[in-house]
Amino acid sequence: MIDPNTVKLLSDLSLTMFRKNFFGIYHGAISSKVDHNTFIINTSDAIFDEMTEKSFCKLNMNKRDYRWNVASIESEIHSTIYNNIHEAKYIAFGMPIYTTAYTFEHDEIIFDDYFGKTEFSKIKVYDPGDFNSWYDRNSLEITKYLKESEEHVMVIKGVGTYVYDRDINNLVKRIAILENSCRLLSIKSTYK
Repeated sequence: MIDPNTVKLLSDLSLTMFRKNFFGIYHGAISSKVDHNTFIINTSDAIFDEMTEKSFCKLNMNKRDYRWNVASIESEIHSTIYNNIHEAKYIAFGMPIYTTAYTFEHDEIIFDDYFGKTEFSKIKVYDPGDFNSWYDRNSLEITKYLKESEEHVMVIKGVGTYVYDRDINNLVKRIAILENSCRLLSIKSTYK
């Protein structure tokens, strides 16, 4: 059984992030580490604006069982992050519209607004290269990048954004600041 408080927390955050376009209807992943061997993640058919206990599954990082077949396609990445970055307690992956659109024309995000500058200053945009092989190599590349980064954020060109944190409020704050700052940069570019 999955802890009902964790389900409620992740469900409420999923709805909020869905409303802010961080998650699509079936696109994204959110997870919480339960202990050193297990984590909770959404299922592959989860609809982010109406998450229930059935929308999540509990996975063991060291033993693969049938639950891995119904879990999000991002489960391997989340598991690798949890195994290698010990301060990761929560992870979210999504495709925020303004942030992802910004990656098509830029190699880094240089923030102009107060909150973006004070939280990040700038973030490098990671180029995944060949999309056809991305899911064969992404768990190691994402984990390596996040381990070496101080921001706890990875923005991947044309793919989306990975965010992790020990505190769920900091995770949501980073997501909100990143997307709002990229939205402002987008609006700013229309004034030229």
